[in-house]
Amino acid sequence: MKKLKHMLEECKAVAFVTYKEWSAYRTHSLVSVFVGPVYFIVQYFIWTAVCGDMGSLAGLELSETIRYFGASALIGYLTMDFADWNLQMLIRTGKFLTFTLRPMHHRFFALSQKLGHRILGFFFEFLPCLLIFMLLFKVDILPERAGWTILSVALAFLMNFYVNYCLGMTAFFLVKASGIRVVYQLFAQIFSGALIPLNFFPEILQRVMIFLPFQYTNYIPAMVWTGSDRIGVLGLSVPQAVTAQAMATLLMLGFSEMLYRCSMKRFTAVGA
Repeated sequence: MKKLKHMLEECKAVAFVTYKEWSAYRTHSLVSVFVGPVYFIVQYFIWTAVCGDMGSLAGLELSETIRYFGASALIGYLTMDFADWNLQMLIRTGKFLTFTLRPMHHRFFALSQKLGHRILGFFFEFLPCLLIFMLLFKVDILPERAGWTILSVALAFLMNFYVNYCLGMTAFFLVKASGIRVVYQLFAQIFSGALIPLNFFPEILQRVMIFLPFQYTNYIPAMVWTGSDRIGVLGLSVPQAVTAQAMATLLMLGFSEMLYRCSMKRFTAVGA
């Protein structure tokens, strides 16, 4: 219990410092508030035109599709991450050496940083965008099951972090991981459900994506948010989908630890 309490205090301290640091640039967050509504408007007109008189497509009603993209935009504000870019820069410059000498695991430090950064995003990006959806667009955007939604978004937060941290660790082997980062972001946009719900993909492809991390960062939390009774190609209930998401997150955590240990054997602190 003492160790856990100490870890929580460390996390709180790092998160608070990060929050204070980035709050000096809060106007940057306010500018990004416009991204969500613009993205939502584009999706609204596209899917209204696509559905047309049919009213539904791939098992989703037009109203459900609109709520899905609203939830997707809001989830993006809560789970946004750049751990891969930060880690890559530390490795390239050799500054990662200072973290190997500290008693705190760098992954835990980076996670605490992300927590502080996204708390700032919650106040200056998420809440303003939520109010815009509710008051300006008149969208019923509040989650159907608040408890399950919070848990699912928290798991998406962790999954996105662990995946990006693994991408950053490729810099131990390739020096510069920006190419892999770009490729991953391209696939993530397509297969996470950010651009199009996974319901529209062929069944065989949906089954393959069960074993990939993409859908656990956006599609599943967005579907849980909208209160869908049948999620994904397997038709999972909300508890089943969140359980699968938790298992996938634990697997990614284990993989990141394994990759970290292999990476440390290759670290030479070039540039330090």
